[in-house]
Amino acid sequence: MAATTEVERWNKEGPGDLPKGMRKEFLSFIKTIATFKGDLSSFTAPPFILSTTSIVEYPAYWVEQPSRFVAPAHEPDSAKRALLVLTWFLSTVKQQYDHRADRKKGKPLNPVLGELFLGKFESTTHGTTNFISEQVCHHPPVTAYKIWNGDNGISLLGYHAAKTFFESRSIHLHKVGHVVLHLDEYNEDHLLTFPQIHLEGFLPPPPFPEFDADKPAFIQSSSGYTTKITFSGKGWLRGQRNSFFATLYAEGRESEPLYTAEGQWTGRFNVKDVRANELIETYDATTSMERLTPVSVAPLEEQDPMESRRLWNKFTTAMYKRDMGGASAEKNRIEVRQRELRKEEEREGRTWETRYFSNMPVDPQVEALGSKVGLQIEPELTGGFWKFDEEKYKHAGRRDDDPCGDEKVIPG
Repeated sequence: MAATTEVERWNKEGPGDLPKGMRKEFLSFIKTIATFKGDLSSFTAPPFILSTTSIVEYPAYWVEQPSRFVAPAHEPDSAKRALLVLTWFLSTVKQQYDHRADRKKGKPLNPVLGELFLGKFESTTHGTTNFISEQVCHHPPVTAYKIWNGDNGISLLGYHAAKTFFESRSIHLHKVGHVVLHLDEYNEDHLLTFPQIHLEGFLPPPPFPEFDADKPAFIQSSSGYTTKITFSGKGWLRGQRNSFFATLYAEGRESEPLYTAEGQWTGRFNVKDVRANELIETYDATTSMERLTPVSVAPLEEQDPMESRRLWNKFTTAMYKRDMGGASAEKNRIEVRQRELRKEEEREGRTWETRYFSNMPVDPQVEALGSKVGLQIEPELTGGFWKFDEEKYKHAGRRDDDPCGDEKVIPG
């Protein structure tokens, strides 16, 4: 009865804040993707279901709680450092994957090649954390990012490609790539693999995210500790949405866990010391959303033409005004200009030059740590390995030319 009521409400009001006149178009879109064969990442979605946030901005979630991000850098015990890496990672999951959060409403914008996001997180107690994200590849679409806090000697380097497809009445999002957290003082690396996610509940809407139960995520430390995170959801008779169970153990000794974490990544979870049979922390992901530190960026008119918020400024302005026709026209203008640029490069025998990252044939450290947790290194799916290029960073500056062909900025 409750499900029927929800369907009736949605049929009357539309999904979420979708204008009433567009609900038939939304249903048509759902039917289209249900029969679409191939990678949905390249599928052109109607503007009214799009977010105003580009994928290149999403890695900011890693640092929205600066105290947790820098905490492992100040822990002398290696096992406790691994635990702090785990709790930091768990504190980021809701922001990263829960599409119901305000900034995640709708499908994120697909970045154009060379799109940038430059920002920083300022904290009176934890110093400045810098953030650079760049769309480094178009076929396949790959986003690379570096985050670092020099005051605390900690940095994060990551990159990923995403493949999206429709299967078993769900949209699946599989990330290919990894993240490495580096601690300067201990010359220590922590390799993080990505959980794989799908959306359930299209009928009745709204859909909600759930991690694939048969694909655990891992954190492998160069200091000799492994964390395995398994996921589960609500079944017909038992269970809760967005549940997980994590165990941290000395490498190769999974049956002898040192610490565990268990609960809901969108709600509350408990962290325990197994040996002492002691509760260490109870974390509430819902209330933590109220204490997130926003990323700071340059004023729009001072940003590089390829910086994400400036690049999509007209589209975003139209979306806020509920001008779907204007949003569609601006999105189409940017995409057409990008296709023209790729054709120009092909005719002239040029390739796009990345601003901050360089392609590497191999990464021995990632391969060594990844082999311990069964990480499949698939460079063909990510255009190779991507590394932050310090020389490029030293000489990178604002480019005066605007590859998208329109430098005008709409105030506000």
